[in-house]
Amino acid sequence: MGVLLGIGDDAAVLDPSSMRGNLVWTIDEQVERTHFRRDLAGWIDIGWRSFMSAASDLAAMGAEPWCALSALSLPADFEDEDLDALARGQHAAALRLGTAIVGGNLTRGEVVTVTTTLLGTAERPVLRDAARPGDDIWIAGRLGLAAAGLFALDRGLHDERLDGVKEAWLRPWARIGEGRHAAKFAHALVDVSDGLAQDVGHVGEASGVRALFDENLLRDHAHRTGLESIAELLVLDPLELMLTGGEDYALIAASDVPLEGFWRAGTFVEGQGVALKRATGRERELFELGYDHFRARLEP
Repeated sequence: MGVLLGIGDDAAVLDPSSMRGNLVWTIDEQVERTHFRRDLAGWIDIGWRSFMSAASDLAAMGAEPWCALSALSLPADFEDEDLDALARGQHAAALRLGTAIVGGNLTRGEVVTVTTTLLGTAERPVLRDAARPGDDIWIAGRLGLAAAGLFALDRGLHDERLDGVKEAWLRPWARIGEGRHAAKFAHALVDVSDGLAQDVGHVGEASGVRALFDENLLRDHAHRTGLESIAELLVLDPLELMLTGGEDYALIAASDVPLEGFWRAGTFVEGQGVALKRATGRERELFELGYDHFRARLEP
């Protein structure tokens, strides 16, 4: 739609007159040993993950992808077949979302860096700053499985019961359809990239409200999705995986009406911060939980 010239010349040429609504523009960078390790994921998976990570930012605005640019920084040991596999992963992800990569750039670097720029359109972009006390916290997608998958991959665990969670980390999905649906009703929207508690905190801080998760609802979700049994197998706490794991690329919506394809996880109330309402009724404050881009690192 509106792509007059793609890969093959000095720049792509787009026709903005074909665009409906507002232009939504995002950029995401995936850096080796910070966001991925080549011993944990193949280059096809890394290409897929890098594209879906960027696309999830569009989903979090209620936007639809239009086209993409990909810039790669590659070290000297990167082979031609590695580049082919990385590009195939990106292409497969773009095709799955009904869009295309129309240009990009290649340069030499110390580690592999994949920078994806995505342009999208939205009739009504949904921001983070309009959640209201009384809105419920609605989630589209499964939580905690990607973190469990990374844990299993990092420790080299081989058990067919872990195949699904490994896939959750290797091949995440940007929930474009759910985001576009939520944009019709939601007051605020964000994706879960750095961890549920941290990302919902962005909404609470921007909107001036307090996020209160319901432990019973979270545990029910963990049971229904199989996370409960996986966490038991890995000797991990399913609640911690859900609250702090990140990279689920689920969507968090603040809405005063139910949203199709979403499940309820709690409520926004007056106040500030993020808390978990335990089954006993007591509240546990959640502080600095989730991924920090300036501190975290995937060490081999």
